[in-house]
Amino acid sequence: MNEKPSQLTSSVLTVRPVTNYREMGRFIDLPWHVYADDPMWVPPLRIERRFHFSRFNSFFKHGEWQAWIAYRDNQPVGRISAQVDRIHRQHHGADTGHFGSFECVDDSEVCAALIQTAEEWLVARDTKHVSGPFSLSINQECGILVDGFDTPPAVMMPHSPRWYGRLLEERGYQTVKDLLAYWVDVDFEVPRVMRALINKFSKRIHLRNLRMDQFSAEMEVLRDLFNDAWSENWGFIPFTEAEFAELGNSLRLLVPEGFIQIAEVDGIPAAFMVGLPNLNEILSKLDGSLFPFGWIRLIRWYRGHSARTGRIPLMGVRKQFQNTPLGMALAFMVIDGPRQPMLSVGIREVDMSWILENNKSMQGILDLIGSRQYKRYRIYGRTL
Repeated sequence: MNEKPSQLTSSVLTVRPVTNYREMGRFIDLPWHVYADDPMWVPPLRIERRFHFSRFNSFFKHGEWQAWIAYRDNQPVGRISAQVDRIHRQHHGADTGHFGSFECVDDSEVCAALIQTAEEWLVARDTKHVSGPFSLSINQECGILVDGFDTPPAVMMPHSPRWYGRLLEERGYQTVKDLLAYWVDVDFEVPRVMRALINKFSKRIHLRNLRMDQFSAEMEVLRDLFNDAWSENWGFIPFTEAEFAELGNSLRLLVPEGFIQIAEVDGIPAAFMVGLPNLNEILSKLDGSLFPFGWIRLIRWYRGHSARTGRIPLMGVRKQFQNTPLGMALAFMVIDGPRQPMLSVGIREVDMSWILENNKSMQGILDLIGSRQYKRYRIYGRTL
């Protein structure tokens, strides 16, 4: 944040860039104001958000951003960021840019000021097509919640007030893509077709747990699988080695044995699934802080296997096997594999998200095992 972007000012409304440590604290704290009366919102850990928006985040090795806060009568009423990702531009065009971290009271004037400020910053960087929200990229939290307001979000998924979609649409933003979240009963009855396919290819497929004693090497296996499996999906940008190592380190102490599964075909890694306890169960009680006693509650929650829900944030089948019977068997195996480890620690239901709205094969699998779509997130965009 070396520049000082333009400010929009009216008699009562000012949009100011975030330029120092104290202002970043206000930027991080703003959602507490917006969601004060929303019982479904789960406060993030402030210390984690500090890292996320700091120069130590690997995103900033290939991305540039600026953040702003909107004030009315010197009271914070909204925030936004704008970012340009060089890797995204390599894959999707040199004129693309994003907005993110969007939070706003139900006020069209505030939204207009925030959006205009972010767009001006993006236009100055040769952006013609903007989409979002992304915080900070598609491989992190993204989307506006447009359906499913009556339940809290799963860990690492966003929550939104009902008015965000309307405010963005008033500014000319349109739907780019919808992302779906499904709720899965871990103890589902295995469908006959699922069991038949697993049995058919059982001699070629070997399912194994992540090898925790070879964690760094295993993270590279997962990264390679993800970058191949997702390479033709909408919005894809590859994880860098540093980004995936960062993700792995953040999950390493939170993921019990058996929650990460790798399926091999003839000895070669071909599919994977990452599961984790739903940390939001305990974060909802900490109000964003580990101190003075929040860290004790967090450790007790984890060591006591207190989680009753989980989340599947990552899953993929290597591209060469997609849309084949063997690929279906791989998907079924990595879905089936973590169920017993999850049940053994008390997890009965999991969120599986996000799923692209046009990923009919994955939706078909989820329908087959009796899961239900329970949330819908939306990416918005417009031409500048």
